Amino acid sequence: MIAYRFSKYISVTDQDASDYDKLFNIMRQILTYTSGDVQEALQWLTELDKQYKLSNNEYGIGDFVRDLVDKGYLQQENPNSDNLKISAKMEKSIRQRSLEDIFGKLKKSKRGNHKSNFGGNGDEPTGNIRPYQFGDKPEQILMTESLRNAQVNNTSDEFLLQESDLEVSEQEHQVQSSTVLMIDISHSMILYGEDRITPAKKVAMALSELIMTKYPKDTLDVIVFGNDAWQIKVKDLPYLQVGPYHTNTVAGLDLAMDILRRRKNANKHIFMITDGKPTCLKEGLTYYKNSFGLDRKIINKCYNYAAQCRRNNIPITTFMIAQDPYLQQFVQEFTEINKGKAYYTSLDGLGDFLFEDYERNRKRKVR
Repeated sequence: MIAYRFSKYISVTDQDASDYDKLFNIMRQILTYTSGDVQEALQWLTELDKQYKLSNNEYGIGDFVRDLVDKGYLQQENPNSDNLKISAKMEKSIRQRSLEDIFGKLKKSKRGNHKSNFGGNGDEPTGNIRPYQFGDKPEQILMTESLRNAQVNNTSDEFLLQESDLEVSEQEHQVQSSTVLMIDISHSMILYGEDRITPAKKVAMALSELIMTKYPKDTLDVIVFGNDAWQIKVKDLPYLQVGPYHTNTVAGLDLAMDILRRRKNANKHIFMITDGKPTCLKEGLTYYKNSFGLDRKIINKCYNYAAQCRRNNIPITTFMIAQDPYLQQFVQEFTEINKGKAYYTSLDGLGDFLFEDYERNRKRKVR
């Protein structure tokens, strides 16, 4: 008789993580909050060490910083300065940490591709079975099911397999997708004592890392919008900060459409993360601003762009980090015009909603 002894589960990470690994995980989190400022992050880490005793007599914060430099995660700002900055290796590591935090339960697939609603001679099995049709690939034929059908359908002594007996595995076409992620960096993203830019930034880093590793054939462009809108590179995400800006949603949508217009993929999508109302337009060289309520002139421009995106088959998914009823009403009307989707989500649920919608968008039909 075999006996098994069960004990309390202890995470391998918690049990075997070295002092360096524990500090490294904390450091990556802090760098996200400090927008890549190493000096400020180290001050935070030192204060946390005083309170929670993160280091010990054998391994101190100084040892940790030296290891970060030796391993290539930190480097000098310039040869004549003792100040440190994060390296490209650390930028990637921060994105990977964001991916683990938000999408940690995901399992890697064999290839990063997108399913469409078209069946037939595709690339990926759907699990559905249907009768054979002319043009189906031989490898789609399910031999066991087809032979069973032949035995049931033919009563003669001789075994006879006919075309009507054949069954095949349904498959889906795999497509590519182009996505633009718009991030609001207006002043309201840190207003009222709530840090909203850091969760938005973490979601952007997680999504970019997911696409680059799991769906490398897809494209993700990230733009930020305040008084104006401009494109940033994925490597710049850890450094993203809020500015003293109004919210020029129109400029963001205009830039997003311009980027997607140049993409050749059939599947296109805009994600917009914002917590405030549109308050700004650019007219020539001047700015038209109104922070008091919803300005009809500004929101009508937003509605026009929502309609343009709809005509160009570009759905917009808005993630609204605000609870004001009149703002939610604006988002509802904006979404109805575009025939897109809107989520009124908390900061904690932002990553889950964005990933779910990204996965749904991958199943859009190929035109």
